[in-house]
Amino acid sequence: MTKDIQISSKIKIGISTCLLGEKVRYDGGHKLDRFLTQTLGQYVTYVPVCPEVECGMGIPRESLHLVGDPEAPRLVTTRTRRDFTEQMTQWARQKLSRLETENLCGFIFKSNSPSSGMERVKVYSEAGIPREIGVGIFARLFMNHFPQIPVEEESRLHDPTLRENFIKQIFTLQRH
Repeated sequence: MTKDIQISSKIKIGISTCLLGEKVRYDGGHKLDRFLTQTLGQYVTYVPVCPEVECGMGIPRESLHLVGDPEAPRLVTTRTRRDFTEQMTQWARQKLSRLETENLCGFIFKSNSPSSGMERVKVYSEAGIPREIGVGIFARLFMNHFPQIPVEEESRLHDPTLRENFIKQIFTLQRH
């Protein structure tokens, strides 16, 4: 009985699925982060989200990048220039509504991802020049939809100060 209570009291955190070791990336690979799975994972329950697969893209798939206005970029494949912006946006709005029922206390995004990067994602000009000033399509919509939920990228959680701050924030939100 005690074990059931402990499991149900774990903090729920959304996470980019590839960080859990699932092979969902464009190249069929993953980005397993052992700190997230083995250390933090002891104290939280993850709600995995892979925007690209969940919105209907296959594995493997052509890589994507952001193009155009950094405040409203397009999500476009790198070789064939197919635009997935509307497909991703429509899926994301539905997913955000479903995530409202999860009682998330945080979200960990995959850095540099055109769908899930939280900051400094490359946005290419029409001339093909990249600037690290963007936010992934899903990450932007998530942060706008859930402004009170703490968010972080896996790469920044390797900084002890940022990690401690994020963990304090999720525990504080869970208590309220």
